[in-house]
Amino acid sequence: MASWISMDEACRQLGVRAQTVYAYVSRGKLEVTPDPADTRRSLYRAEHVAALAKRKQAGRKHETLAANTLFGAEPSVPTALTAFFKGRPHYRGRDAVELAGSATLEEAAQWMWEAEQPVDFTSVGAAAPGAAPAAPPGRAAAFTALAALAACGHSTRGRRTRVLHQESQGLVGVVADAFGAKPGAGPLHQRLARGWKQPAAVAELLRMAMVLLLDHELTSSAFAARIAASNAASLPACLLAGLSTLSGPLHGDASGRVRALFSEVERLGEEQVLAHYLSTGQPFAGFGHFLYPDGDPRAAALLARFEAPPVIARFIERVTTLTGLQPNVDVALAALVAHHGLPPDAAFGIMATARSVGLLAHSLEQLGVTQVIRPRGRYVGPVPAGG
Repeated sequence: MASWISMDEACRQLGVRAQTVYAYVSRGKLEVTPDPADTRRSLYRAEHVAALAKRKQAGRKHETLAANTLFGAEPSVPTALTAFFKGRPHYRGRDAVELAGSATLEEAAQWMWEAEQPVDFTSVGAAAPGAAPAAPPGRAAAFTALAALAACGHSTRGRRTRVLHQESQGLVGVVADAFGAKPGAGPLHQRLARGWKQPAAVAELLRMAMVLLLDHELTSSAFAARIAASNAASLPACLLAGLSTLSGPLHGDASGRVRALFSEVERLGEEQVLAHYLSTGQPFAGFGHFLYPDGDPRAAALLARFEAPPVIARFIERVTTLTGLQPNVDVALAALVAHHGLPPDAAFGIMATARSVGLLAHSLEQLGVTQVIRPRGRYVGPVPAGG
């Protein structure tokens, strides 16, 4: 009969932090089950933990260690930006959810960038002739604008931090404008709400959502931005590298998969969709997160601020009841867009605008490291004849 142990015991046996245990679960190396005594907590398969500990103690070859460092949960990139404490994200030591309760994206950016002056995303410091997007509002306009800026951008080498902060402000403004923010003065969440013809109540939700989405530690998009920054690429090039990675459906555009799921629910009804997914073993997009086994606090904070459409609210509740998986922030973002009838690309627009602040923070932080990020390949292809 299987035996189960707590998170603290699993961490002790493996000699790792909780984030690494979550990563083992997400990669299928460690089985997890709800604690019957407290459903908010999880238990871990003791046999799997013992096997992982034994394999770790046996040692690993150099190439295996390098591969696991690159693809695993503990990449050796020091950062003072975002970390997880007690199941909650913190920005430079401040609880991100608490910060999102009142801060604007501008205030959060000043904190994350350690900028001496208040941040203003209406700055035109990043604008360049011919950089205005020709495409309709949305991601095509955003990527077109950034590509034009990257093509004529200046290297970050030898430039003062104050100047880079000013350029970063303009770049975030370029992204927001590309997704339809109304030109003019005022905080970015208000300009987006005006551009999308939404009332002040929605502007407040946009403010909270963007602060919650600003950064999420060393994600693949943050790593991509850091690689560009380590090579002294221009700030628009760093941001473009990060946002290009963010645009994938397994990363920053995950809310698009949730939106497709919600469309099925609205078309077919929640019970039919539930029965189909459960009978075929398909995962529900947007439910569960390996970093938050007890629930994504960002999603809980955002969903508490508005009422999702009834059919979607019932579906979220039923999935949670039947699977034990809590909705993550992608569900909250898709529900927000659906409830207020925001533009089709609004969910990614909110994510991309907010995360631009974090990607630029990672780029700026990486400038303090003199080494170029250059992983080595481990060749596994055919050997040339006579080689």
